[in-house]
Amino acid sequence: MNRLGILDWGIGGISIYRLVRERLGVPVVYFSDTGATPYGKMAATELSQRLDTVIGFLKQRGVSHLVIGCNAASTAIPRLSDQGLIVEGMIDNAIAAALEFEPTRLAVLGGRRTVLSGVYRKGFARHGIAVEQRIAQPLSGLIESGDVSSDGLRAEAERILRPIRNSSHILLACTHYPAITPVLKEFVSPTTVFIDPAASLVEKVSGWRIDRKTGDEFFTSGDPESMKRSAKLAFDVDIAAISTVRL
Repeated sequence: MNRLGILDWGIGGISIYRLVRERLGVPVVYFSDTGATPYGKMAATELSQRLDTVIGFLKQRGVSHLVIGCNAASTAIPRLSDQGLIVEGMIDNAIAAALEFEPTRLAVLGGRRTVLSGVYRKGFARHGIAVEQRIAQPLSGLIESGDVSSDGLRAEAERILRPIRNSSHILLACTHYPAITPVLKEFVSPTTVFIDPAASLVEKVSGWRIDRKTGDEFFTSGDPESMKRSAKLAFDVDIAAISTVRL
């Protein structure tokens, strides 16, 4: 049996889950790891070890194909143990999605680990494109709590976007950020285009052979009620049941 898994520290990957269900209609095993230290704050070795542990659990649930729906976690993919799963991350798909727009002034909006790792700067440099980058870690935390419109969130968005407000394109290098794209648009040029790479990733997933005989399963190492609430507020996704897992 081939099962599709989506792994993220929190609810950001729900944006991918929603698109998978809308476009492909295949069941998903989703794991939110909010009981662990945020992936962007883990040391590199700790992060890869943690991801190996979670992937081992997902393999036990029958997952054979895995989307790591987190940019910070995707930076660790080259260091992961080979557990026999097909694993796809965000980075390469995001770069491919952005290149299709032929940006003239490209900015990357991401978490601390994602930006400081240099994966996007190096990746776009191979195509002759220089990028401006902004760390938007506070936005991820606010969205994770279910906040998509408060005055505090708007103040943070305005501060973060101010130096890149005249970009031709801004790549959303965190799967949380599509939840607040309407807010982000308030603080940039009217001609600025935001790029959500989820569609490019789901297009790749569409080529995978996934069994349709099972149903969705949701797991978290954190608080299931908080996850339900935030998934609804941020992405309008209702989750009926979430199992708590201690790894």
